[in-house]
Amino acid sequence: MNYTHQSLFVSGSDGYHTYRIPAIIVTNNGTLLAFCEGRKTGGGDAGHIDLLLKRSFDNGHTWTNQQVIVDGAGDTAGNPAPVVDRQTGKIVLLFCHNLGDGGETLITQGQAPRTVWMTSSQDDGQTWADPVEITDSVKRPNWTWYATGPVHGIQLEHGPHRGRLIVPCDHMVGIDFNRQTDPYHSHLIYSDDGGQHWHIGGIAQNGTNECTVVETVDGSLYLNSRNYVGEKRRVGSWSRDQGLTLGEGCWEETLIEPICQAGMVRYNPAEDDQNLVLFANPASVNREQLRVKVSRDECRTWDQGRLIHAGPAAYSDLVIAPNGLICCFYERGDDHPYQTIAFDQFDLEWLMEAKA
Repeated sequence: MNYTHQSLFVSGSDGYHTYRIPAIIVTNNGTLLAFCEGRKTGGGDAGHIDLLLKRSFDNGHTWTNQQVIVDGAGDTAGNPAPVVDRQTGKIVLLFCHNLGDGGETLITQGQAPRTVWMTSSQDDGQTWADPVEITDSVKRPNWTWYATGPVHGIQLEHGPHRGRLIVPCDHMVGIDFNRQTDPYHSHLIYSDDGGQHWHIGGIAQNGTNECTVVETVDGSLYLNSRNYVGEKRRVGSWSRDQGLTLGEGCWEETLIEPICQAGMVRYNPAEDDQNLVLFANPASVNREQLRVKVSRDECRTWDQGRLIHAGPAAYSDLVIAPNGLICCFYERGDDHPYQTIAFDQFDLEWLMEAKA
């Protein structure tokens, strides 16, 4: 059995007050790309926020120094949502932008802009193209708040739209222009040309928010969403048309949450006949007790999971390294969840051992 732990981004170091919002992918060449927000002067969701990246060429053992992908220049560049086009090797990174003094409350009141952008890399994340705005393609005029990810996207492997890029997002509809009463919705966006053009896909029910997506073996999509309605539990939604629409959501009674983002990934290495989906979130009504849970039946049921960190924890993402180890990239701390972004690795044997 194998388990390692690293503190990959430590708040207060390297020129940033706080590091938040992890997202991680593995490239066609086997490079791990770990993205996050670097919050310059404070821990809040607005202000001077840059998008940062560290890369690993040895399955996560060592990492490059952090590089700035998008400089907020006093404003906010956040919500990293990377996805890899396996057909070309191109890495597409979607993100959002708002004014440093125009945070979510002003955005939901219709008094400040929130825009959607894309950049890309053709060289495993070493260099990045100038960002291009895609707001008009993916955000309707009556949507106020908008968020890409923040988690990795996927590329479809089955069905008539094999190769389609899918990124999970969320938005708020401006009705009362009141953050407390206007409806939140998760939704999907997709591209059929390697990220050149994007379109709005299925929209989930009211109360859903930050979300993560996986393709099931029959070519369906399972969207798992943060939930603001009713009890503190996740919402699951299904798309049977490869992302164009989403059916009515269902309560995931075994996936307790504190109203927080979560991560999900398929575990299916070529040399193994296991076909599992893994899910990570703070499995509590508070932001603590981060667990990784396993589904053996294509996201219909989940086991109790294995505890990764008993203390404060929040956002997370999951990826499978080229050597088959499971990587959990997540926010954790001893006093509060935002002290570090950790990178923990473990094998399937460790995860499936007697759960604790």
